[in-house]
Amino acid sequence: MKIALAADHAGYKLKEVVKDFLKERDVQYQDFGTYSEESTDFVDWGEKALDAIVKGEFDRGILICGTGLGMNILANKFSGIRATPCYDLYAARLCREHNNSNVLILAGRMTGIDLAREIVKVWLEVEFQGGRHKRRLDKLRKIEQKNFK
Repeated sequence: MKIALAADHAGYKLKEVVKDFLKERDVQYQDFGTYSEESTDFVDWGEKALDAIVKGEFDRGILICGTGLGMNILANKFSGIRATPCYDLYAARLCREHNNSNVLILAGRMTGIDLAREIVKVWLEVEFQGGRHKRRLDKLRKIEQKNFK
């Protein structure tokens, strides 16, 4: 699995923690920035990572900003992206089981390091259940195809 990783200044520190966690687990990733805590726009960094995911260069992505909300709005503007902000382990599990989330959104200013590591672990390991959930995603895909022409 290959992960595209990006953050703004408010998510920079947590992104560095996530990078270390991915290294520990031998998960391939690419850091699309930002590379410091200097104020910057989440859109600039998230867009780079999301473009790479949409092109099929990466399987999934992890995006981080202060609350996670800006990155979530951005990510779901891209066709084929199912981004989910996760503030706890339950959401991390269900977003994979039910929604087949391919982009995890974390909140750099609201999520502790230990919790973030656990959220990423769950999100990486849990599999999509399919079944009735696939039916729902198929409906979403039809809406997406209609609206992203």
